[in-house]
Amino acid sequence: MSQAIPVSNTVTALGTALIVSSKAPLLLLADDLTVIGASGSFCSAFGIDPSTVNGTKLAALGDGEWDVPQLNSLLRATFDDAASIDAYEMDLKRKGHEPACLVLNAHKLEYGNAEQPRIVLAVTDITSARLAERLKDELVQRNQILLQELQHRVANSLQIIASVLMQSARRVQSEETRTHLQDAHQRVMSIATLQKQLAMKSADKVELKKYLSDLCASIGASMIDDANRISLSSKVDETVTNANVSVSLGLIVTELVINALKHAFPGPNRKGQIEVDYSSNDEGWSLTVGDDGDGMAAESGAKPGLGTGIVEALAKQLDATVEVADQKPGTKVIVAHVS
Repeated sequence: MSQAIPVSNTVTALGTALIVSSKAPLLLLADDLTVIGASGSFCSAFGIDPSTVNGTKLAALGDGEWDVPQLNSLLRATFDDAASIDAYEMDLKRKGHEPACLVLNAHKLEYGNAEQPRIVLAVTDITSARLAERLKDELVQRNQILLQELQHRVANSLQIIASVLMQSARRVQSEETRTHLQDAHQRVMSIATLQKQLAMKSADKVELKKYLSDLCASIGASMIDDANRISLSSKVDETVTNANVSVSLGLIVTELVINALKHAFPGPNRKGQIEVDYSSNDEGWSLTVGDDGDGMAAESGAKPGLGTGIVEALAKQLDATVEVADQKPGTKVIVAHVS
């Protein structure tokens, strides 16, 4: 009668066969960290001779590059059920090779015989992935620098264009042409002010409080001859938004303020105030430009200052509504978006 083969030996042999035939880099280790089995993919990936790997201590594999004290300690602690290795990352340094970034996972196996525990050690080489991430980060950083430089150059170019427009406005004889050039100057300055702020940021984010404050200061400096006669102020919350929305809001403010300066205060001695207000909450946002001037013309049902249709078009882009109200005295234009 043939002698029965112990079940534990059969299971061990089956487990070793599975490890050896695996396409993933795997090691089967005894409790003294001797290699019982190694997959062909492990040997191929790390230059290990398959004929010599079994029975070799983990620390003696290759030229000793696997002799990593922390790894050995973690493996021994795993055998003792005192720790586990889950996504442990280490650098493997081999002679004649670039350091490899590895992710290790180890799980303790028991074949029904507590005296013969085994550990399956899975090794994943993520060197290429880490290199790709590093190159991506470097590319993003380089692109951010180039974008900031581009924004800076665009801002400077827009300011030069605005300066040329203003110089031309001063030279022309036609009052109508001068007015058109001044309006064009302010529209260009609206974008230039935004570009200047973007050039100082590393992301496509704009602080509306600073942007609209700087914009109003620019409009006031170029279009209000006497600051004691007409004042232009802004009240804006701490909203931060993207460049596209900021461009639309800035151009809306520019159009409405220009309109108020043209029509709200007729006569050389007429005093007044123009206020720009922006606030937002969970329900939406509201942009208001109001003045205490002569108010809406009784004979006209048209929205004051919207003759070119710029404000309506920009509001439509922002999915916002435009409302004009008579403040008595003055006019208030409200551009609002409901979330």
